[in-house]
Amino acid sequence: MATEFPVYLAGQWERSSRPLPVTNPFDGSSVAGTWLASDVDVERAIAAAAGAAPVMRHLPAYERAAILAKVSAILTRRRDEIGRTLAGEAGKPIRDALTEVDRAAMTFHVASEEARRIGGEVIPLDLAAHGKGRIAIVRRFPIGPVAAISPFNFPLNLSAHKLAPAVAAGNPIVLKPATKTPLSALFLASALDEAGLPKGALSVLPMSRELGDRLVTDDRFKLLTFTGSSSVGWAMKARAGKKKVILELGGNAGVIIDETADLAWAAKRVVTGGFAYAGQSCISVQRVFVHDRVYDAFAADLAARVTALVVGDPLDPATDVGPMIDTGEVDRIETWVREAVADGARVLAGGTRISRSVFAPTVLEGAPETAKVCAQEVFAPLVALYRFTDFNEALAALNRSRYGLQAGVFTNDLRHTLDAWDVIDTGGVIVNDVPTWRIDHMPYGGVKDSGLGREGPRYAIEEMTEPKLLVINREIS
Repeated sequence: MATEFPVYLAGQWERSSRPLPVTNPFDGSSVAGTWLASDVDVERAIAAAAGAAPVMRHLPAYERAAILAKVSAILTRRRDEIGRTLAGEAGKPIRDALTEVDRAAMTFHVASEEARRIGGEVIPLDLAAHGKGRIAIVRRFPIGPVAAISPFNFPLNLSAHKLAPAVAAGNPIVLKPATKTPLSALFLASALDEAGLPKGALSVLPMSRELGDRLVTDDRFKLLTFTGSSSVGWAMKARAGKKKVILELGGNAGVIIDETADLAWAAKRVVTGGFAYAGQSCISVQRVFVHDRVYDAFAADLAARVTALVVGDPLDPATDVGPMIDTGEVDRIETWVREAVADGARVLAGGTRISRSVFAPTVLEGAPETAKVCAQEVFAPLVALYRFTDFNEALAALNRSRYGLQAGVFTNDLRHTLDAWDVIDTGGVIVNDVPTWRIDHMPYGGVKDSGLGREGPRYAIEEMTEPKLLVINREIS
């Protein structure tokens, strides 16, 4: 594992006067060092992206596709090395870290394929008499320089979901990775450089939040793509000016388990969906609504499974749940659980801090809907259970949230499946699995406070291109 990662500035590897140490959140040990960009560095990156826009715009589809395919191959070849670094910087169990590398490789592979088929359409114009003899063609053109800001929780694959579509569409991009987990994004910069991306078309710069605001407000960027908290994302949109904005924000994902569900399967999947990466995912299972007739059996099974999870060092292959990203987050969830219990919630599993950075996987029941563990984004290893007797009541309860990213419904009733799809106000409904399930080519994004626009290579490419109309008059007289 490398001990130092220079930053990638417009095709060059550089250092600054501000070192950025990266530590393992589990034990505070050093992972590696990198550097924080300066104001001058950010200006150089933006100017280079603007200068590279014509080069990227005219880069043929087959060359863009080849670059992206090479990156996918590089990630696969360096899987173990990248996985260890990712586990170290994010505190992510090594099994999950290696899965994230595989997903990032798939994201670049799919983007490579999509780069070859960015199409348009032919529109008939003879729907009225004055359209006779005319044809119209719509073609998608690169939008221009892209500003991207990625979060700490999936630092490799969520960065890939910004970089790969931008390159596929023919856009230069400047990426600000999370300062707690910048190394994964620098691996991607290395792979894109090795694959032959034109110089200047990419910069990956860890930077302060204040400097990151330059990416939001600078008019040379034509699109801003941000993944992070709702409050920060919507505030960015307000400052972004005329540029297009994609926001993939938070959630407090709900799951409904009706009386026809396979309870053992549902419990197994809720454990995965609620406690993978210590619940630090915007689609982590948070609220679970269970039919009264099966509630007691489901709750007992879930609590037993959660209690059996292996908690500890993320670099140990046996570990199921590792640390939270920092001690402040453990302080927060400890307070939220204490408040919920004071308001009447009961602890079925966990509920306590295990160490400075680790919170026990926790199951609550009976927490008020107004409690923070229900109403806000918990982003922690915690699931709250609720009873229902009528499926429509469960749909209404799940919708009583300012978030709307994804939802899960466990049912073998076709009517309930179709009702859930029709009624649940989220960007996606996953039937007989948890909302945490995602495959990287699908459209992914939310409504309400959960975001704006969609990710997934094909859908992000549509956001990162502008349709332009050409009308040809064949009858001149």
